[in-house]
Parts: sequence; C-alpha cells; structure tokens
Amino acid sequence: MVGEAQAVPIAASVSMAEAAMAEPLAVCLHAVQRAGPLTGRRVLVTGCGPIGALAVAAARHAGATSVTATDVQDFALEAARRAGADQALNVGADPGALAADAEAAGPFDVLFEASGNAAALRGALDLIRPRGIVVQLGLGGDVALPMNLLVTRELDIRGTFRFDGEFDLAVELMNRGRIEVRPLVTATLPFEQARNAFELAADRSRAVKVQLRFG
Repeated sequence: MVGEAQAVPIAASVSMAEAAMAEPLAVCLHAVQRAGPLTGRRVLVTGCGPIGALAVAAARHAGATSVTATDVQDFALEAARRAGADQALNVGADPGALAADAEAAGPFDVLFEASGNAAALRGALDLIRPRGIVVQLGLGGDVALPMNLLVTRELDIRGTFRFDGEFDLAVELMNRGRIEVRPLVTATLPFEQARNAFELAADRSRAVKVQLRFG
C-alpha cells in the first residue's frame, strides 16, 4: 500500500512512460545540487547513458553556459544532444576530440562523470580548470586517481548517490515542461516481451532507456 505522502501527482500532459523517468532524473538533480551553482559554468558530462543524458538536461536547467557530452556510441550522443548538449563528442572514434574542444573553448568548470569508466575519468581530469569540481555519478569500482594532479590543481571531487528531496522536484519540472524526458525513452515494450526489452536495453548502439509496460 502507498501512503498519500508517497504519491506525487503528475500532470495530464505527462505520460506514464515519462513519469517513470522521475527517479533517474531525481538522481541527476541531486548530482547538480552536489556540484553547487552552475549558472555561467562550462560543464562536461562523460558517459551518455540514461543518467548521463539526464545529467545534461539537469545541468542545462541549472543554468550551465555550455554542456559538452562524451561517449563512444553515436546513438547515446544523439540522446545527449536532444537533452541539451552543445557538443556531443565520440571519443572512441576521435580520442583527441575532447582535448581539442577544451583547447578551443577553455577548460571545464564542472565534470559529471557518468560512465563509471576509469579511463574516462582520468582523461577528463586534465581538462578541468584549477579548483574545478568533479561529481562522480557512475559506479565502476575502485579506480586509481592521480593524487598529485588533484592536489596541485586543488580539484574538488564529490560523490553523489541516489537522491534526497529531489524526487518531487523532478516530477514538478516534468509537469511544467521544464525538462523534457520523452526523447530519451527509446522503447516501451509489453511485459510479455521482457527478454527482448532487456536485450534491446543492453545494446547501447540502439537504446538509451527501455521500459516495460504492464497491462
């Protein structure tokens, strides 16, 4: 049984498929809160799965001046563009693309690392300005960190896990049309096709977020 306090109303304009995105969006809104003010900041998001793409949308909503996203899958990068990324770079196809972007536009103020990949984190650290902020969203196990770089450039690494009071905010933003999540839902399949749904969701060349429909 769900108590009244646990129920958050959704607008008539918000579908159930969109409403189901409130939980991952809340995770990203919490990450933005952990980063601090983003107005006027240049933001980098590494990893463009559902969390990375929603982190792009959350950073854009929070006032980031520019948002650059990286991934190794073009399908995921297209989702990041739809979520509001100014640049979406395939660092698998062009390993030097991110460094070239930083050289042209300047270092990043804030990194949201959403890939859980040690190489992605390590490569991005070189492109964060002194006293910049790194928010780790993706979980990928323990990784080695370049402590001399962190210390000499006074980088601030902040962990973020799930969310606190951001769930209601996530629903409110969707209700008001302030954050659009519909483009990130690749497919909604009936429960009877669960196997197909999981296979599709595992293929990052074809899917971002796949949902199951019951009834």
